[in-house]
Amino acid sequence: MKAIILDTSILCVWLQVPKKETCGKGEVIYDYNKVKTEIEKALSENSILVLPLAAIIETGNHISQCPGDKHHIATKFENWINDTVNGLSPWAAFSKQSILWEGENLKMVAKRWRENINSDHSYGDASIVDVANFYNKMPIIHEVVIFTGDEGLKSYEPKKKQSIIQPRRNQK
Repeated sequence: MKAIILDTSILCVWLQVPKKETCGKGEVIYDYNKVKTEIEKALSENSILVLPLAAIIETGNHISQCPGDKHHIATKFENWINDTVNGLSPWAAFSKQSILWEGENLKMVAKRWRENINSDHSYGDASIVDVANFYNKMPIIHEVVIFTGDEGLKSYEPKKKQSIIQPRRNQK
């Protein structure tokens, strides 16, 4: 199973938040249609979608500050959050990642963030990397994708696990 970690930039594009209709740069620019197509492809492959707490908070801030029909966008996002809390497919249950926000883990994120402060990564990015690594350790997950328009954050994506095929033994 593949876990798709959704970053704020992608969530804003997918929700069609005004003034956040695209993300990325260079040859990798995401608009609504491209994001929708990528997510539909992932879902057809039985992937799960993961909403990190940092992305929930940041996306909520962007929705609050956008012009236009905030209520419609906020309602859609609220439904996604509720589905995540309830662990409804295709959303990964939020409770799985709650351990990352406990005391000692929160201290580790803060320390790593401080140590890498010159890399221009936000505290939210540091926590998203933790979420990606958390899912990468799950035996049922064979691949973790950080779906983002941020090349720097994408570079922290865990490497795809190698499949180990057990040889068939000759039985007599």
